[in-house]
Amino acid sequence: MAPEDTAPRERLLIVEDDAAFARTLARSFERRGHEVRVAASHEQLLEQLLSFAPTRAVVDLKLQGEASGLACVRTLLARDSSMLIVVLTGFASIATAVEAIKLGACHYLAKPSNTDDIEAAFGRAEGTTEVALTNRPSSIKTLEWERIHQVLAETGFNISETARRLGMHRRTLARKLDKQQVK
Repeated sequence: MAPEDTAPRERLLIVEDDAAFARTLARSFERRGHEVRVAASHEQLLEQLLSFAPTRAVVDLKLQGEASGLACVRTLLARDSSMLIVVLTGFASIATAVEAIKLGACHYLAKPSNTDDIEAAFGRAEGTTEVALTNRPSSIKTLEWERIHQVLAETGFNISETARRLGMHRRTLARKLDKQQVK
């Protein structure tokens, strides 16, 4: 038996409500030797944790239903504080990135991200001082986008409450979110 055959396999839990994307990620990680399970919601995450003890997780920030990916991060780390978690989102913002890291995620990636990006993020679980600092001021659109996502995170991704707090119509907020979505 080769030495690599005796090494324990990483156990990866993918929390993603886009079934096609979750299936693609799962297959790719399985080809890399990971034992993979998938959950599409916080409820399914809880069900998976009854019989599966992941060492790593990939969590989509915006899930269908009431619980956000941030709630999943909290649940996973309550189960195992040493777990490496990468948060993926099509709705990237500074506010949600900060919250994900404060909750204990090791990295935060904007979609589209592939298996190589995610593996690299798991490898960069420690912070670094080598990140280049930019001197470019933020645009008004960027500031608006970040404020929207800050309030979204504060409200648990409740669109109606976010619109109320921002003083805008719910449909206007929904259009802004659809317009800025990263696919």
